[in-house]
Amino acid sequence: MTNPLLATDSYKQSHFCQYPPEARRISAYVEARPNGFSEDVLFFGLQAYLKKVLLTPITAAQIAQAGAVCAAHGVPFNRDGWQQILEDHGGLFPLEIKALPEGTLAPSGVPLVQVENTDERMPWLTTWVETALLRSLWYPSTVATLSLKCKEIIYRGLLATSDDPDAQVPFKLHDFGARGVSSAESAALGGMAHLVNFAGTDTMEAVEAASTWYGAEMAGFSIPAAEHSTMTSWGADREEQAYANMLEQFAAPGKLVAVVSDSYDIDNAVNRIWCGSLKERVLNSGATVVIRPDSGDPVATPLRVLETLWSSYGGTENRKGARVLNPAIRVIQGDGMTLKSIRELVGELVRQKWSVDNIAFGMGGGLLQQLNRDTMRFAMKANAMKTADDHWVDVSKNPVSDPGKASKAGRQAVVERDGRLQAARLDNIDPATDQLKPVYRDGRLLTDWSFDEVRARSNGHLAQKVAA
Repeated sequence: MTNPLLATDSYKQSHFCQYPPEARRISAYVEARPNGFSEDVLFFGLQAYLKKVLLTPITAAQIAQAGAVCAAHGVPFNRDGWQQILEDHGGLFPLEIKALPEGTLAPSGVPLVQVENTDERMPWLTTWVETALLRSLWYPSTVATLSLKCKEIIYRGLLATSDDPDAQVPFKLHDFGARGVSSAESAALGGMAHLVNFAGTDTMEAVEAASTWYGAEMAGFSIPAAEHSTMTSWGADREEQAYANMLEQFAAPGKLVAVVSDSYDIDNAVNRIWCGSLKERVLNSGATVVIRPDSGDPVATPLRVLETLWSSYGGTENRKGARVLNPAIRVIQGDGMTLKSIRELVGELVRQKWSVDNIAFGMGGGLLQQLNRDTMRFAMKANAMKTADDHWVDVSKNPVSDPGKASKAGRQAVVERDGRLQAARLDNIDPATDQLKPVYRDGRLLTDWSFDEVRARSNGHLAQKVAA
């Protein structure tokens, strides 16, 4: 969809004639309502929407196209309103958007964004953008939150078993989710959200997005790695040769190469080949060869592989009393990894005195696709209306049938009290203390967060959570 006038729900095309006649401005906010997934949300993704959509003027051709589509579709079309935006605002949306700094970890129920129309002829515009704005926020923020939850589990495991947890953690969860999402844009936004917390990815749209929207020079990295087709094309009788070719092509001093090794029998491949016929080539290569089991129990299988590798390659015991394999050999577990299985596997590694240094984790659809807007109950709701007599009146909902869907009344603010962010009414605080700061106004970007700034903010929150 390239016409922003059609990037909304059909029913919103009729809302311009539904507000009361005294309406001049509408204020609305976005939050992740209290939910069963996470007490906090890692806010991320707004800047991509601002730059991609709101900094691009609408055109007369888009108005004409949207008018024709709406007529055929059976809904009204606010041609006069869009024409005013085109002629009086150069095609740029007359809105003010305030937001928390991206990378902020905010409690659920705390507003992340607040939107208000600046042209008083257009109170309908604030909530008209809900559809595109909300999906630009809920998805990357939910992925970023899930990724951070995984990072906390892994980091705690590293603190218990690694001599250098801070250097280890950036590459401990690798994104394999590009093929499992619904669109290239989802891969870009979700993959980029994961990169707020980690530096390992195979989603190339994500590194492009981080560069385009947040100025990252290179946000994510990968290594040469085998897939089943490149291994099984050699045939079962040449499995060893397939692995040997990987060493010949990619194993050099200081390099890493990952080899999927379960095409036929993971235990045979590890015992007979990696710990047998190819062992000396691995040791002499100067590289680190990463063995990838890709089937079986996601906890028991990698633990079994580690034990086999230890019996052959050996290693050392670090200062935490945990076993660290010979640096020539490592394991990555990318199959069946979820928040639950990562927690279980890390727990077993710690219990069995394995350093988490020995293993990396990978996630695909579980990271980028197996979530939705209801995972963290994201919503955008109107909270105030400015009337013709220049007064703001409260706007809210409070359904008897579901009190959990009650919305906030009055223009919102976010304040910090006792080190934690809280929602407040804007008219009850000193506006200077409001953590919601203008990021967009009338076609101008007011704040341009760099990817490094977002990452630093998220890393700071992780350090606080672990220290608490």
